[in-house]
Amino acid sequence: MQFPKIASFKTPDALRARLRELNLDLELDNAVLAAPESPLAQPVRVPRADGGVFQIGNRFCILPMEGWDGTPDGRPSSLTARRWRRFGESGAKLIWGGEAVAVRHDGRANPNQLMINDANLKDLAWLRDELLKTHARDFGATNDLVIGLQLTHSGRFARPNSKTALEPKILYHHPLLDRKFGIAPDYPLMSDGEIDDLIDDFARAARQAQQIGFDFVDLKHCHGYLGHEFLSAYTRPGPYGGSFENRTRFLRNLVQAVRREAPGLQIGVRLSAFDFVPFKKGPDGVGQPETLAGNDYRYAFGCDPRDPTRLDLSEAAQFLRLLRDLDIRLVCLTAGSPYYNPHIQRPAAFPPSDGYLPPEDPLIGVARQIHATATLKKQFPDLVIVGSGYTYLQDYLPHVGQAQARLGNVDFIGLGRMVLAYPTLPADVLRGRGLNTKQLCRTFSDCTTAPRNGMVSGCYPLDPFFKAREENERLRVLKRQ
Repeated sequence: MQFPKIASFKTPDALRARLRELNLDLELDNAVLAAPESPLAQPVRVPRADGGVFQIGNRFCILPMEGWDGTPDGRPSSLTARRWRRFGESGAKLIWGGEAVAVRHDGRANPNQLMINDANLKDLAWLRDELLKTHARDFGATNDLVIGLQLTHSGRFARPNSKTALEPKILYHHPLLDRKFGIAPDYPLMSDGEIDDLIDDFARAARQAQQIGFDFVDLKHCHGYLGHEFLSAYTRPGPYGGSFENRTRFLRNLVQAVRREAPGLQIGVRLSAFDFVPFKKGPDGVGQPETLAGNDYRYAFGCDPRDPTRLDLSEAAQFLRLLRDLDIRLVCLTAGSPYYNPHIQRPAAFPPSDGYLPPEDPLIGVARQIHATATLKKQFPDLVIVGSGYTYLQDYLPHVGQAQARLGNVDFIGLGRMVLAYPTLPADVLRGRGLNTKQLCRTFSDCTTAPRNGMVSGCYPLDPFFKAREENERLRVLKRQ
């Protein structure tokens, strides 16, 4: 299934014509403004948990990514530090986690993921300092730069000891995901006691993040990892499953524990606001939804149980209402999971090696996320909301991002894959330089294919540093196969 490439649209009107063909209502501006007039250059004031105020200098945010280039004991390597320095030179004033950091060994998504503990604190502090020094060198002041740390446990997708072998921690048996990832029907669930112990680990990690200078921690609830799985634990018995109150007990207990251990520390939450049924590669290579006998599908948070390929934001709104009640103002919205329905989470023209061809024009996936974010922002104008899903827009990322910020549909434009290829995009936009189109991420998905085949994280097609590494040739051979 072929879709027009973004680069083929030579003007905003040409893109608008394609959006009309797809029946998508997605605002974009004709001209991208430079600072200080640009809506993307406007500061954001966020009340702090300690009574002060964060002044965040512009509307660009670096989203957290999962590195595969740390050391076996969870410390950053020179490659990790290079990536964080590039975050610093981006010009973005909100760094949402920078990295997904495991709170303990069995929660690592790969054996080279960063981990926070007493032994690694100096190294993580150094990583943050490298980002700060780079930002100060390129932009002067850092008093309007806010840096968080995403705390995570990978749950069902934990691979702490092998890059290929899952060692899952699950909350319930999922009939489709268990089959897809080889989890036996008698595989043990996490007990309530194990969950309580994990909450203590998160709280300890938050205290340590505060000690080394991070401005906030993100209590991750997205992408199929453990925090997200709690929200879909409709079939789990006991205090952590079933009702909305029970499925959010982990979050509420987590917030209470973090505030006890790290008083005054800001808390944010990255949420998959909607999810779909898992997809699989069809006979033609195109993704198609898995099927499950029965009536309602009760294994996904934020989807219509009668049609699990349609979103339903009612529980996402309920979750954001809970965050507001818990006095959590920083929210980063995303969708789905890279492991079982990546086209709704990170729309792309080309799939990773273990993925499938897009079942829809990726513009549909972009618009779906942007509309969901706008819907929730309108319901919760007092929350500070970061949007995701912008990278596929490529040449028109600034046009759409500026329009969404101007309309008040979102507070920050989140960038993930794009900054691996083009870290200075925010600075170039705000300085009125225009885009360096040769650096734009074209969603080749090599940044996913490489680590899933045992290689380090990076943009192999566009970053000269990774082009020159020996893994690049291995990656080319793999893709030809």
